[in-house]
Formats: sequence, structure tokens, C-alpha cells
Amino acid sequence: MPKELQLRLKEGDLAPDFSAPANGGGNISLADLKGKNVILYFYPKDDTPGCTKEACAFRDQFAEFKRRGAVVLGVSPDSAKSHDKFIEKFKLPFPLLADEDKKIVEAYGVWGEKSFMGRKYMGTHRVTFLIGGDGRIKKIWPQVKPDEHANEVLAAL
Repeated sequence: MPKELQLRLKEGDLAPDFSAPANGGGNISLADLKGKNVILYFYPKDDTPGCTKEACAFRDQFAEFKRRGAVVLGVSPDSAKSHDKFIEKFKLPFPLLADEDKKIVEAYGVWGEKSFMGRKYMGTHRVTFLIGGDGRIKKIWPQVKPDEHANEVLAAL
């Protein structure tokens, strides 16, 4: 079991603003989404088993997120080119942000020590933030089960 990540941000805090390249070109910033609920989900790496499950669960529920007026954004340190391949392969209908300089993962406190098969390394923790239209964090999921997570987020909207 991974050691619990100590998040600096709390529910009710103002979400750190960001602007990042998205798949397919262009930039997306939090400021551009004011007035909307934003689901900002952080994941370690494109096209890996858990990340694919999580992305596909959001894909399968995407129509419902859209119906409820929510924006879904995935964030990982992968490049926009990597995101393009991941989106194409799994027909993902929402943007993925390329955080290659790790500014967003660090601002949200989800970059930290991880451990896999006894090896310690730095990486992105699987954490999701629900940001309200007022720019404040409404809910944080610090422990995510990839295949059930999209339903948990929908239930919170």
C-alpha cells in the first residue's frame, strides 16, 4: 500500500491557477473555466494499466459529466504528443494536459515519493480535485481506485 500523500491543499481552498498545453495543440487554463465545475484528475502515465482504466471510466461516463455541466481534465507529466496517442487509442473525449515541467503536479501537491516493488522513486500520485465554478476546491479524492472513480466523482456533482 502506498504511503499516504500529505496534501497541502484542503477542501474550501482556492485552487491554484494553471495554464498548460493540451493534446491536439492549444493551452487550457483554469481561469478560462470559471463558472464551471472542473474535475482535475492527476494520473502517473499515459497508456499504463491503472491510468487506462481510470481514463476509460471517465470516457464511459463523459456524457453524464457533460450533462451536469462539468469539465473533465486529465493531467500527467507526459508530453502532448504522448497524450495525442493515448486519446486516439482509447477515444478519450476530454482534454489531457501536458505537465512536463511538473508545475501543476507540484502546485497541487500530488508529486512525491512513490514505491513500486521495493523501489522508491518520484512520481505523480493518483489524486482528483473537484473545483467549483467559484475556483474553490469542493472535494478531493486522495486515494483513487481507477475503475470505480468516475462514478464516485459523478455522485459528488
